Formats: sequence, C-alpha cells, structure tokens
Amino acid sequence: MTSTLSGVDRPPAGLAALLEAVSAQRMQATVHELAGDRYAGRRVGTPGGQAAATWLADRLGELGAGTELSGFDVANVRELYGTPVLEWNTGGQAHRLKHRRDFAEHLASADLPDPRSAPLAAASDADLHGRWVLAEAGDWARACERAEADGAAGVLTARGTDAEGWMPKMIAGPPTRQVPVIAVRTEVQARLADALTRGPVQVTGSMPLRQTTTRGQNVHARFPAEGDTGRARVLLTAHYDGVGDDPDTRLPAAADNASGVAAVLEAARVLSADPTIRSGLEVAFLDAEEAGAWGSAHHAPALPSATLVINLDGAAHLHEAASVEAVGPPTRCWPPSTRLPG
Repeated sequence: MTSTLSGVDRPPAGLAALLEAVSAQRMQATVHELAGDRYAGRRVGTPGGQAAATWLADRLGELGAGTELSGFDVANVRELYGTPVLEWNTGGQAHRLKHRRDFAEHLASADLPDPRSAPLAAASDADLHGRWVLAEAGDWARACERAEADGAAGVLTARGTDAEGWMPKMIAGPPTRQVPVIAVRTEVQARLADALTRGPVQVTGSMPLRQTTTRGQNVHARFPAEGDTGRARVLLTAHYDGVGDDPDTRLPAAADNASGVAAVLEAARVLSADPTIRSGLEVAFLDAEEAGAWGSAHHAPALPSATLVINLDGAAHLHEAASVEAVGPPTRCWPPSTRLPG
C-alpha cells in the first residue's frame, strides 16, 4: 500500500497516521504477559490457557468491542505428565541423555510411566523380544510393527532438531502404538548404532505420555457498527494457545504465538480508535491450533462467506520481514489437521 510521488514510495496519509499510532511497547507488554508463569504455556484446556482467553477478552472489551467465548471439544491431546528419562550403557560407561536436547516424546508412543531397562537390538535382528529396538532412519512405523509382534520393550527412532538444537514439543500426532516410542536426536541414533556394532548396549527409558480430551475456547470480538456501512467484514485472527509447559521446563510460547496475538491486539487498538474504520472490524483469538487447528475449524463455519480474514502466526520469527500467503475464498472446510512426527 504505497503511493509514488516524484519517484519516492511513501504510505498514504491515512496509513501513515495509523502506523504512527502503533506502539511496540504495547506489543512487547502483551507478549511478556502471555509468556508469563501464570499461563504455563497456554495449552488448550489448561487453567493457563483459560486464563489467557479471559485476559484477551477483557482487553478487547476495554477497546469497546462486544466479546464472546465459544467453547468446543478437543480430542487426543498428548499430555506429558512427567519428565521422561533415557540413558544407555556400554562397557560400564553410562550416558544420560537430556530431554528436548537429546531425545523427546514420539507422539505415537504408548504410555510408559516407569523406567524400563532392556538390551538394545537393531530393527533387522531376528529376535526383538524384551529388547529396545533401534529403528533405521525414516522406518519407525515398520520397527513398531515388528516390536509389537515380537513383544519388544520399545522403539528408539531418529529425529532432527530445530536451528537452536532443540527437539520441539508437539501435542497432536498419529494414533498411539502398543509399544513405547522415543525419538532421539539423529546424532544419538548414529552413536547407538555404532556402539551396537562393538558390543552389548543396555537402554533404560520411560515415557509418561497420555492422551486427553479437553475443552477449547475461542475469543471472538465485534466492534459496533454505526449504521449500515455496506463495508465488508474484516476479521483479524491469531491463535493464542501454546503446547504447554513441560513438567520441569517453561515453554512460554512467546514467538508462537504470543507475538501474533500482540500484533493483532495492537492493530485492533489502532483501527478501532477510528470510527470510520472500526465498523465491520472483528477479532478472533483462536484456541487449540497446536492440537490440530481445532479452534479454526470450530470458528470458520460461522463466518459469512464475504468476510476478509487476516491471520497472523509467529510474528516474531522473521525480525523485520514478513511471510505472506494470500488465498481466495475457501471451497470447503477442512477438518482439524494432524501433525505427524518424523
């Protein structure tokens, strides 16, 4: 949205005034609030997630919007209810691995609340009974099938890390297997495979992971229209939920997606201050995106087809850049998506 005057691009006068009113300090304060301890990572259905919805509804109400909370059921959310352990021992030397740095929960894992010790075997070995099975890269499903058939202790499978070397947390995934499945960093899988060629390896692991059914809560706000303006509805949206804290680690979900929420809330503040703009303006803060976009699936069917939607996710990831995806009117409502771990 630029105009050209004497070869110089500049924002139109009205847009320049709106941009001048934007407060980076307000957005930072929103991120700081939502990333705070009392919201505990904002996982859907938790007290922290519910408190975040209430806080956001109050902020939109202060701007003059009429707000409502809309609840919906969310199934098959994975909950890590204890800190898992994983270590391996060879030649009398123990190697204790760090959760999220060296290994993480695989979302297909069966619940294993207490540590289980057993010898390690390669997935190609003839006898897997009572053993931890080291899956080959990209072949975890077949390794699980053999492990289940042979009565194995569990499966270890390789997974990469993010750019900072962390194995990210997810809470939605494929159906649960009959055996525990633990994802290990690719380098750890290679070390285990090498150690296995040189002698016996003993593995001890636990995976306190269960499925829960819970309740999500969308926040929807409408700013009052002054007469029938004939203007199309504009809906600003962002998901406010996170994956929730680990039992012993804070996961504040600041970038994904407190940053998006902060930018939308600040845009609503600036735009709603102008009576010529606020008519037809709506805001939705959506829940359960991390569990499979349940909030969007619940909210979308209620929108008039002519609504113009701007959704913001991960606003803090790209510094001063932006990644924009533009699409036309939807032709169907997709069900909640499933994120499959590697």
